Amino acid sequence: MIRRLIAFSVQNRFLVLLLGAIVVALGLWGVRNIRLDAIPDLSDVQVIVVTEYPGQNPQVVDDQVTYPLASAMLSVPGSTFVRGYSMFELSFVYVLFEDGTDIYWARSRVLEYLNFARDRLPAGVEPKLGPDATGVGWVYQYVLYPGYFCAAHPKGMWRDPERGIWHARPEDAPEDRRDQLERVRAFEQEDRCPLDGTTLLPANQDLAQLRSLQDWYLRYPLAAVEGVSEVAPIGGFVRQYQVVLDPDRLLAYGLPLRDVVTAIQRSNNDVGGSVVEMSEQESMVRSRGYLRGLEDLGATPVGLGSSGTPLLLRDVATLQIAGEARRGIGEYNGIGEAVGGVIVARFGSNAYQVIQDAKAKLFELEDGLPPGVMVKATYDRSALIQRAVGTLRTAVTEELVVVALICLLFLAHVQSALVAVLVLPIGLLVSILVMVALGINANIMSLGGLALAIGVMVDSGVVMIENAHKHLEWEREKAARGAAPRSRAAVILEAAQEVGPSLFFSLLIITVSFLPIFVLGEQSGRLFKPLAYTKTFAIAAGAILGVTLVPVLMVYLLRGRMPAEERNPLNRWSMAAYEPAFRLVMRHPLLTLLAVLLLGASTILPISRIGSEFMPALEEGDLLYMPTTDPSISVTKSKEVLQQTDKLIKTFPEVVSVHGKIGRAETATDPAPLSMIETVIQLETDRDKWRTRTVERFFSPWPGWLKWPLSATFWPEQRRITMEELIHGWEDADGTRHPGLNTAASLPGVANAWPYPIENRINMLSTGIKTPVGIKILGPDLEVLADLAERTATAMRTIPGTLSVYPERSYGGYYLDFDVDREQAARYGLTVGDVQDVIMTAIGGMNITTTVEGLERYPVNVRYARELRDDVAELQRVLVAAPSGAQVPLAQLAAIGIHPGPPMIRSENAQRTAWIFVDIAGRDLGGYVQEAKRVAEEMVPMPPGYTRVWSGRFEYLEQANERLRLVIPITFVLIILLLYMSNRSWFRVGVILLAVPFSLIGAFWFLDILDYNMSLAVWVGIIALLGVDAETGQVMLLYLDTTFDRHKAEGRMRSKKDLHAAIHEGAVKRIRPKTMTVATDMIGLLPLLWATGSGADVTRRLVAPLIGGITVSFVMELLVYPVIFYLYKTWIHRKEWAAAAAEAT
Repeated sequence: MIRRLIAFSVQNRFLVLLLGAIVVALGLWGVRNIRLDAIPDLSDVQVIVVTEYPGQNPQVVDDQVTYPLASAMLSVPGSTFVRGYSMFELSFVYVLFEDGTDIYWARSRVLEYLNFARDRLPAGVEPKLGPDATGVGWVYQYVLYPGYFCAAHPKGMWRDPERGIWHARPEDAPEDRRDQLERVRAFEQEDRCPLDGTTLLPANQDLAQLRSLQDWYLRYPLAAVEGVSEVAPIGGFVRQYQVVLDPDRLLAYGLPLRDVVTAIQRSNNDVGGSVVEMSEQESMVRSRGYLRGLEDLGATPVGLGSSGTPLLLRDVATLQIAGEARRGIGEYNGIGEAVGGVIVARFGSNAYQVIQDAKAKLFELEDGLPPGVMVKATYDRSALIQRAVGTLRTAVTEELVVVALICLLFLAHVQSALVAVLVLPIGLLVSILVMVALGINANIMSLGGLALAIGVMVDSGVVMIENAHKHLEWEREKAARGAAPRSRAAVILEAAQEVGPSLFFSLLIITVSFLPIFVLGEQSGRLFKPLAYTKTFAIAAGAILGVTLVPVLMVYLLRGRMPAEERNPLNRWSMAAYEPAFRLVMRHPLLTLLAVLLLGASTILPISRIGSEFMPALEEGDLLYMPTTDPSISVTKSKEVLQQTDKLIKTFPEVVSVHGKIGRAETATDPAPLSMIETVIQLETDRDKWRTRTVERFFSPWPGWLKWPLSATFWPEQRRITMEELIHGWEDADGTRHPGLNTAASLPGVANAWPYPIENRINMLSTGIKTPVGIKILGPDLEVLADLAERTATAMRTIPGTLSVYPERSYGGYYLDFDVDREQAARYGLTVGDVQDVIMTAIGGMNITTTVEGLERYPVNVRYARELRDDVAELQRVLVAAPSGAQVPLAQLAAIGIHPGPPMIRSENAQRTAWIFVDIAGRDLGGYVQEAKRVAEEMVPMPPGYTRVWSGRFEYLEQANERLRLVIPITFVLIILLLYMSNRSWFRVGVILLAVPFSLIGAFWFLDILDYNMSLAVWVGIIALLGVDAETGQVMLLYLDTTFDRHKAEGRMRSKKDLHAAIHEGAVKRIRPKTMTVATDMIGLLPLLWATGSGADVTRRLVAPLIGGITVSFVMELLVYPVIFYLYKTWIHRKEWAAAAAEAT
């Protein structure tokens, strides 16, 4: 079939070229429309149910809200995990679904079950669905910075950065410079106006005003941007009208608290009264009663005085505007509190486009901000996307150049190299077109798949072109001997048909070799499936183009005199280098096989030294600082810690900005307790501006002239510091210690973690763990869980490689408990609910209504004065109104005391949990966890009813390994079957598969030399190596077989000497196509190995086993395949040749 397809393509050349042009046009359209992101979306399909329960503590929230909801969600179809968080006033229930579930189908299912669960909740509690986004959707963060402005130019001015000249308007600048102008709306520091020299004025915007700008000016226009799910505010104060009641005045006037609350609620409303018709005109009736400020609020009547005069609210309360109680604080650069926002992209949206559109909208909205207020970006994922895509784009471009040079050097024919160069970009355009059609983003993994495929894509074209060269050369020799000449097209068609089927099957085998990647699940599948898809698309495109477009291009471009293979110096050198080695191994075949076995046995050494990890960290360019503090920490102390650490971090020259957050942003995607600090550190993107350090090399003591070639190329003695050194510091050869961020930000009682932003949000959403290793202890009793967590943490600290351990205290908070005495309350005619109403409203403070002021909405809160709520003795004197009119002190109705309790309650599948966060350094992940499991079992056995679960990145590693152990053998069997279908000989299959152990020798030794751990990225590289092995083995054996068959057909195969001559011709004389194939596969990957920048750590581990394996496998195939072929053919034809020898004698 493949032969007929090649013939059809050559006979219908115009049609093939037309279809190729159409594909190119569509591919270019795909390049312009493909979605961009840094990495694939690794978040689980999840639906968030968030419930507010004002004034309630975590224990009440868990008992009355989270547990009923979580237990109901366990039955949702397709759900795999239900995670609950109960904290002060809020309940979060995360419902995680199977991979591939449509998020809107999942939301509709959760909504159905939510309707049934509502009946289990307290009256007035309304659960709602969170946004159609995840924490991974946090693509852009900013702060509203109150700076300084010029009084004469409140809207800002324009600066020419190159010339340092300022202009009031763009029109004032020369026309040729207007495109280079930068707009400056405000200044960070107090100074003088660069235009008129006057003193700059401060913006004078406090935190409440900035928060109002964020909530009512920026928030909704940004939320309307295509692809934005929500805009979450961070920090500042929400404006609140506070009614601070005076209990003595309430007692004096005999005014119950509930009457005051009712009066306020009934004094804040607009109503309609249908319509009336007057004078032939219809008018709509309305009564205007919204509260419009403190004056309206103070004039609210709450009762009558003793003389019948109206009693107003201002007579019994102090009215004030203040900030609402908050569970999240923002900070900027260690300067102080700041108001900011997070733009959350919708699930499955084009992150890059969302960011660009949001930034454009922010630029428009800045004109409406008060003078001096500016928007400063503190996290921008588009920079990471550009760096990651740029890294791969550069590597792919370099690969294209390398492949073109290989073809040109070996063939010494420009038109021949042009065939390969033309096919490569067309194949890539086809792949990109399929990516757009299937909705696959262009990210580091999908582009990595294209990069891995480039060398293999061109293999079929390279071998076919080389074979055409050889056939044209042979045809020229035949014509010189007097044979009838054939047309060039016929010769090229014969050459293409000779190798086409084998090459097509080789590429098919490479495609099948990636089957294990397609069956990976959870995060590993989401990470590597885009790579597997794009590599499959590219190889499929290469295979199809190899049997359609390549033969057509060869017919058009392989013209003129083809230089003979022996006339090319590179080919002569290759054969000259191979010849002695070939003769040596053929002279000692058994000794050669023994040497190969010993070399294979040596692989035990690197395998024993290689550690394991799930994935190398994807260096994102920015950092997160996440210290874990005591759960009972107050807002004031948290703010102090945050500002101190932010100020210290900002002192590092590599740091551009520091945006800290205590607690949570106001979004369901951030269930952070008040004890959680999360600081986004924006780093300098130009690594040339980072500090340098001296590296001690083995040649450092040498004279300068001698070490210059080494230090000036691959091993410089001065280099920029790495991200790891920035975090943890480094030590010079002379013992000088340079502290890193971790040392600078270390505070007593604080455990630090330094994840990357995307990595952290993925881990937090999928496992809930923010460190590489996490331990979850599940059980019913929070006190027992806390004890087990503390003991397990103590055991973990004894393990070498433990950087920090922090048990999140599930019982480390404090509760001010009011235990109502039911009998005592009944004596006064009171129920428990009557007493609790006073506790909730007067002591806790309760929002009872909301003002409507244009588009803005602000709560009205009723409470007692702070001095009546800050001391137990004062609380005991709080009065509760009895039905008889008596005012009963609270101490007579309830026992008041402070007791320990949970600051936040976590649950998994409706079981309460305690978590331990473990950060490691200097150890491989798999080895560390194995030791940790053993230590934990020995030192902290679990009591009945309690279980210990290991989580974090280790969880992904175990899941991936389990699937790979099952699927890799199945894939290997499929490859064997395909090889048999292609070769129809078990001997050929066995010889081809010898390339696998050969390549593994090189792969493991190269990994050991580079000091890489076994990670999923390395496994993907090894899986890709299996397919490449089958292809290179097939090509090597193809030429041995074709040469043997030709010699036999010509009657030149009658003895071992003839066999030796045939093998010599098939191996030594045909080294060019084999070398070209391996060179394009291996050298084409070198740009990925030496790539730097975002994503390079992952791609280096992908290509390292390929480069090491292909190199060693190539050498082994050149030396061992001829030996095995010789021994096998000698055994098969021993009787035939013995008879021929007897006849000759």
